[in-house]
Amino acid sequence: MSEDEEDPVQVLQGRVKWFDPVKGFGFILSEETGADVLLHANVLRNFGQSTVADGAEITVKVQQTQRGVQAVEVVSITPPESAGFTLAGDSQAFSAEEISACPLEPARVKWFDKGKGFGFANVFGRAEDVFVHVEVLRMSGFADLAAGEAICLRIIEGKRGRMAAQVLAWDSAMKAVK
Repeated sequence: MSEDEEDPVQVLQGRVKWFDPVKGFGFILSEETGADVLLHANVLRNFGQSTVADGAEITVKVQQTQRGVQAVEVVSITPPESAGFTLAGDSQAFSAEEISACPLEPARVKWFDKGKGFGFANVFGRAEDVFVHVEVLRMSGFADLAAGEAICLRIIEGKRGRMAAQVLAWDSAMKAVK
């Protein structure tokens, strides 16, 4: 595809090969191109996320550049597949249907430590913290969270209190509600 064409943007589907928020980029594997597609952090931020989980399905608009194929817009992200989850120390399992039936609650990340594998968020209008486990984050399509980041949560009551069962980017959650 040359830069002289009128509509050099095309839509591709693929899987996130890896994404490093510290480096500010990652790559998507696309069978359609046969090559890696560059995913820059700014393109992901424009979608409303600061990270994306390895293995997540992703649909992007791409352009051919001198450096190769690059994503210019994220259309959708589907987290890596999971049948449900059980958190350590909590014997109750939750199905995807049970989780999706929970209401979306607006929240801000209080802190998240990927090395420790967990963090906490605060839901607007509520005093108690909500526990966020790294596996829930991964199943939701994220690799990490930043303090102060606006998110939406689907929350379940666990043995130790309120726990995030799903994390959604604020922007994409607001689009889903409309």
